[in-house]
Amino acid sequence: MTNDSFPTATPQPAEPPAGEQGKAGQRRVVLVDDHAMFRSGVRHDIGPFVTVVGEGEDVATAVEAILRTNPDVVLLDVHLPGGGGVEVIKQVLAQRGDVRFLAVSVSDAAEDVIGVIRAGARGYVTKSISAPELVDAIERVAGGDAVFSPRLAGFVLDAFSGAIDVASIDEDLDRLSQREREVLRLIARGYAYKEVAKELFISIKTVETHVSSVLRKLQLSNRHQLTRWATDRRLV
Repeated sequence: MTNDSFPTATPQPAEPPAGEQGKAGQRRVVLVDDHAMFRSGVRHDIGPFVTVVGEGEDVATAVEAILRTNPDVVLLDVHLPGGGGVEVIKQVLAQRGDVRFLAVSVSDAAEDVIGVIRAGARGYVTKSISAPELVDAIERVAGGDAVFSPRLAGFVLDAFSGAIDVASIDEDLDRLSQREREVLRLIARGYAYKEVAKELFISIKTVETHVSSVLRKLQLSNRHQLTRWATDRRLV
């Protein structure tokens, strides 16, 4: 699979030839991701086995493509401009309740997995998945199954069993911006400020500002408490 970490511009999402309905026996799929290079890689890898009928790069273009093409499965990134994958699911299901979503994300954080499943997705896999595995996951979701990468399935089971306090995760994380969540995860994983800055293409000073804001919003005193808070909630 193509790595999604390349910095890209935001060109208009490519569309399939007009009138494409899908080859006989193939599932019809919409790709939703804000990285054009990732969409291109996925289209190339799974194209012989499914028919890609549309693409989206943010919430608005995703919702439009899904409602226009009525695909069997939507491959949906979790973090998107305009509100994220959860917002895409909410808007689509409010108008068409039979669309099936499979989240495909670089994130393996518990709140991302639980968030999209609560919104209505039928599965969640990470972008390290191979093309054959992804094709199989598409087929299974289209057939009504729920599909998860092994580690991510544990998050869902824990949420249903009560081992993860879903309400507290959502309430606390709602206080943080998307960038603050990214900084939180990296700091909790042991990254130094300099490493966080390099990973997120921001300055060290900006990292410091975000960490201070996170500590204040979560009412924590230091980095050690922040790491324990994130670990207890299985965010890292």
